[in-house]
Amino acid sequence: MNLLLAAHAEDPTLQTFEQDVWWITLIKLLGVFVLLLLLTLFTINYERKVVARMAVRPGPNQVGPKGWLTSLSDGLKLPFKEEIIPRTADKVVYFIAPVISATTAFTAFSVIPFGGVVTMFGHRTALQLTDVPVSVLVLLACSSMSVYGVVLAGWASGSTYPLLGGLRSSAQMISYEVAMGLSIVAVFMTAGSMSTSQIVAAQSSGDPTKIFGAEITMPGWYCLQLLPSFLIYVISAVGETNRAPFDLPEAESELVGGFHTEYSSFKFALFFLAEYINMITVSAFCTTLFLGGWRAPWPITAIWAGASSGYFALIWFFLKVFALLFGFIWLRATLPRLRYDQFMRFGWKVLIPINLVWILFLAYFKIARSGALSDEVRWISTAAIALIVLIVAWAWPAKEKPKQLSLEEELARRPPGSFPVPPMDLQVPPSPRARRAVAERAPAAVGGDSESKEV
Repeated sequence: MNLLLAAHAEDPTLQTFEQDVWWITLIKLLGVFVLLLLLTLFTINYERKVVARMAVRPGPNQVGPKGWLTSLSDGLKLPFKEEIIPRTADKVVYFIAPVISATTAFTAFSVIPFGGVVTMFGHRTALQLTDVPVSVLVLLACSSMSVYGVVLAGWASGSTYPLLGGLRSSAQMISYEVAMGLSIVAVFMTAGSMSTSQIVAAQSSGDPTKIFGAEITMPGWYCLQLLPSFLIYVISAVGETNRAPFDLPEAESELVGGFHTEYSSFKFALFFLAEYINMITVSAFCTTLFLGGWRAPWPITAIWAGASSGYFALIWFFLKVFALLFGFIWLRATLPRLRYDQFMRFGWKVLIPINLVWILFLAYFKIARSGALSDEVRWISTAAIALIVLIVAWAWPAKEKPKQLSLEEELARRPPGSFPVPPMDLQVPPSPRARRAVAERAPAAVGGDSESKEV
């Protein structure tokens, strides 16, 4: 017990991965592959149970203990279902598209650190498949390549709805990938590295700073130090993975199933697998960049010094990932789908400008902190700049709303010979044709037999 309390986590370096023997690397590669498959099966059931709980209904409860094997049975059935390929499909591209989506989803997880240095079969190795000086760019490149799988799937299906879904998805993923990339710039500037293992190491301790002469230790996690970047990353990650309320490429009410409408059997299973692995990847990436990675949170580290050492790091890493996955599911169960023009406007006109202003503000703060200004001048100038930015954002002229026309004005503005348009307030005027029909009726006969009367 004393050894556990005294143990400390050992951060890997880039040289740690160069010393791995080939069979250790093979074991870690196989472990990451199996882990992603198991996490996908868990996340599907996890989502269905959480959404069912929020909707006050049972959810999956028939296959396995309390329904936890439902996703496994679905995964085993899908490859054996009948595959229907459209006649107009481009067979080669139709087959390659889901393979690209699944391959890029698996590859992106190779640079995610699960823990520090551990002993595995007598060899010292890191709980991470590999790491390079630009690991974050590797992950961004994999997410960029996944766009090709979606676009090619929509084009190769030879159908209208998949093509529209593919175009929507490409525009959406590219737009929100820009916002996601800009949100990570602040992490580079603060950590001084693009290596994922080094970014986790940079969050291991607080950042001491002086505020008007008093030394205060800033929190180590970047979700607190870089709060605007964290919020923008979370929003961009939901848009990047095409999840509700940003699931416009798969809008059932508009595009049937989106880019994978014409896919079935095993190829559809690959798209399904890629979507959930992308959810897990962006959650793990967010954990690495903003939530301290595999390190235990502060109250636990204060009580137990060895909480993040060895294989214990896996516990904290996956708890953070599951918490972020719960956020994905909560959004799906809560918010309605956005309109496409609102969604794109939000990405280009809100997230990206805020990102750019935040990066400039952070750059000024870093330069002022390097010693060029005194503490008092630095904090006063920083507060003044932040106040000016808020005033400019508040006073920025908004787009003028068009004047609301009355029903009579709308009818008067309609060109002659045009078809009648229902008004926006749904107060439909009586039809003039109905009045003509009443006027053309013959008058009812007075007196005589009741059978001869006109009704």
